Parts: sequence; structure tokens; C-alpha cells
Amino acid sequence: MFEMQATFFYALPLKLFILIANSNPKSVITNPLLHYSITPTIQRNELPKPLNIFFVGDIVGQPGLELAINLVPSYVKKYEVDLLIINGENTTEGKGIAEEHAKKIFELGTHVITTGNHVWDRWDSRKVLGADRRILRPLNYPRENGGNGYIVVDLGEKGKAGVLNVQGRVYMQPIDDPFKTADWAIAKMNEETKVIFVDFHADASAEKMAMGWHLDGKVTACIGTHTHTPTADGRILPRGTAFQSDVGMTGPYDSVLGMKKEQALKRMVMQTPHKYEVALHDVRLCAVYVQADAETGRAVKMESVVFPAFG
Repeated sequence: MFEMQATFFYALPLKLFILIANSNPKSVITNPLLHYSITPTIQRNELPKPLNIFFVGDIVGQPGLELAINLVPSYVKKYEVDLLIINGENTTEGKGIAEEHAKKIFELGTHVITTGNHVWDRWDSRKVLGADRRILRPLNYPRENGGNGYIVVDLGEKGKAGVLNVQGRVYMQPIDDPFKTADWAIAKMNEETKVIFVDFHADASAEKMAMGWHLDGKVTACIGTHTHTPTADGRILPRGTAFQSDVGMTGPYDSVLGMKKEQALKRMVMQTPHKYEVALHDVRLCAVYVQADAETGRAVKMESVVFPAFG
């Protein structure tokens, strides 16, 4: 480790110049991640054009939906949100999304609803997917399935932003390659925007991490969903992509992934099917806030949100 005093001069889009004073010449720099702030000398027209994104993790059942309805408007105001995305695959009785619940989510000012494998568990979800392009399903399912896997949203004076929904294959259905599918969709969206948010709905943390590295520098954010447990690895990767293995669920945590724990235990112990019932208590909201540079698409800020916090 080393001790030093540093002054940072930052002028966009020029390089970052670092003047280090009073450093120990025998020191070895072991941590290259230096924090810096923009100096007041920057011209106003050189500042990044911020675009604020707020992503709410998998809403589970009526308890999760009610909490989202109560809390999301406050976060939209706090972060001055330009793009609101909510994963709604478990909204209706824990599996799938009904039209009435999609409507309630859109009434929050939501621009896009993403989903995952459980959206197919309700037959009426197919009608919802086919009726509104703003409700996404993972793009890498066979194209014969209804629905849309990505969209570019017009945000007015803030420009445009893309949202992509893809699904992993490890411990899940052996559908089309999510990596190649993502590359294809990103190339299409890049024709209109550099700001792209990816909901990667996957089970294995390793696959999620691999996707994060694969997309680093290609998208604004790659955030994992599906496992319903918020991870502590939220960060901005070296090339400017915000990443977190799993955002966590917005739903009841006095449960097993949103399911009543008594029923989940019967499944585990007895090794036979038991009815899925949504739990009711210890409801929390999990989300991620990302601020993007609207011109470059790079993430410049990221914050993981869990409310109420665990502890």
C-alpha cells in the first residue's frame, strides 16, 4: 500500500491527467482504482448529459406490487428518473403477469416491463405479451413464441434508450444462445442509441458474471434477475457497464424466494409437488439506480437499493 496526496485534473473528452505530489518513491501502487471528482473549471457544454435509470427487481405477488406502488414514486422523484424499468414476471399470484397488473405497473410511469421464464406459467400472459411491445419476454426464446425481446424508448429531450431482455441457459431451458442474441440486439439498438439496459434473467451467478464481462463497454448496464436474492457485487466494470449479479426481488422475504416457507419445505423434504402460494410478510423493495452518459452510453453512477434494509 502507499500514501500520497493527489490532485486530479479532468477535462472531457480529453484524457485524465494526474499530478501526484509528496509520494513515496519506494512505494508500489497496488490499487489502480482511483476516485476522482470533476473540477469546477469544466465548461458547461463539456459535462456529460446524464440519463437516470431506475430498475425494480422481480415483483412477487400482490405484496410486492403494493409495495412498489407505494415506494417507486418516491424513488422516481429522488433520482429524477428518466427511464423506469420493472421486472414483472412474478406479479400475478407469483407467476406470470395479468393485464390488470401490467396496467398498474405502467400507471407508476414505467416505460418498460421485463419478464423471464415464469411469464409462460400463466396462459393469459401470452395475450399481454402480444398486446403491448413495452412488455418484454426474453429475446432468445424461439421466435414462434409471441412477444417482443427488446425495445428502443423515445424519452423526448433526453434522447432514446434501449432495453433488452435475455435469459440464461445454465440450470434453465436450453433455448438460443443469450450471448449471440444479445450481440445481435445491441447492434440493432446501436443504430438509434448508445444507452442500453440489459435484464439478464439467469440462474447461475457464473453465467451472469460472464455476460457482464461479455457486455462490458457494449451496454450501459447488465443487471441479473431470477434468483430473487440481492447480491453484493454491484459495481461499474472497467469499460463503463454497470453490473450486479442479481438485483433481488420486490416481495416477501419471510419466505423461500417469495413462496410460503411451509410449502417450500414440503417440496424440499417430501420431494413431491406442492401448491405455490405467495408469502405475505417482511416485504422489501430491491432495485438498482444507474446514471448514464447519454452521449457515450457509459454508466457513471450506480447504486443498489434495498428497502427496508436487512439488518
